Amino acid sequence: MDLIYLDNNATTRPAPEVVAAMTTALTDWYANPSSVHRFGQRARQAVDQARAQTAALIGCSDSELCFTGGGTESINTAIRGLLTARTGRRRIVTTSVEHSATQQLCKQLAREGVRIVEIGVDGLGALDLSAFEAALDADTALATVMWANNETGVIFPIETIAQMCKARGVPFHCDGTQAVGKIAVSVKALPIDAMSLAAHKFHGPKGVGGLFIRRGARCPPLIVGGPQERNRRGGTENVPGIVGMGVAAELAVAALPMMGQVARLRDRLEHGILQSIPDTFVNSDPAHRLPNTTNIGFSRLEAEAILLLLSERGICASAGAACSSGSLEPSHVLRAMKLPEIVAHGAVRFSLSRYTTAEEIEKTLAILPGVIERLRKVLPVGT
Repeated sequence: MDLIYLDNNATTRPAPEVVAAMTTALTDWYANPSSVHRFGQRARQAVDQARAQTAALIGCSDSELCFTGGGTESINTAIRGLLTARTGRRRIVTTSVEHSATQQLCKQLAREGVRIVEIGVDGLGALDLSAFEAALDADTALATVMWANNETGVIFPIETIAQMCKARGVPFHCDGTQAVGKIAVSVKALPIDAMSLAAHKFHGPKGVGGLFIRRGARCPPLIVGGPQERNRRGGTENVPGIVGMGVAAELAVAALPMMGQVARLRDRLEHGILQSIPDTFVNSDPAHRLPNTTNIGFSRLEAEAILLLLSERGICASAGAACSSGSLEPSHVLRAMKLPEIVAHGAVRFSLSRYTTAEEIEKTLAILPGVIERLRKVLPVGT
């Protein structure tokens, strides 16, 4: 059975060029990049090249980028580091729809005595900017906001948010994990103090991420133990993963013009679903969202049941965030949007990539109506 993979916001297929480069790094460049011999320095050159490739993707200098073990580690490093540097300030402003990596960290910090202020969104997932600006008071240690939402694809006005933080003298961390590689992202001209990203969201390997820290920003390391990454992250570098991230970043820069075609395929899928299946709703702001993402609410159904039947037919999708799978409750994002329960329970996220084909979309549109009709006959929720 052919696999139709429409869960690219959870993770992406590693590009063939990435796999080839990582294989070479594993077999030919396996030395420790901190070693002084030529073999070690060849590994160091590979890390430096990957740093330049990744920095070019987000528009920063090489010296402002450090590699981490993934997006979650980058988020933890940035938030805890910026908080520690702001001695005496124990207040963080964030949103009600952040990824669990940020949300769960904030809950832990709340247990440690930090005050967390969550700013809400409207029914389309758009942030209340007035409330956000008003929350940036003199006691705020930092603000942390995602560039784009992983469940709905909604893009926040990061330039406006960053300028608000700068005007109030509040350090700003942006979770760029879902945006990088899908839309043009540049930290060069924006007053962003730190931004996190993850390689596996743009066809790189899992287990490696990046953290931009603007020159001059105070952000002590989360992981200590060695001088690696300019003393920002201790531990021997994951050379194969870093090399893979660099190649993925270079490919992502070249592929950004292709995202228009991805958006057209997404629109074809979305319009086809709305036209062929009654009582379906788009859970997002159609004017401000990622080109690859649609979140569809299938009224009177449970998303898990839809996903199981789709999986049997070779179609991979997701119920909101992958980190929330297995739960029968709507995600915190959909609850924050105050969607009707009858719609939120049946919300399915379809996320495409540059490898998605028109044939796959048409196959999905041929299969999905029968799946929904079958479930509505036997497993309706509500009335």
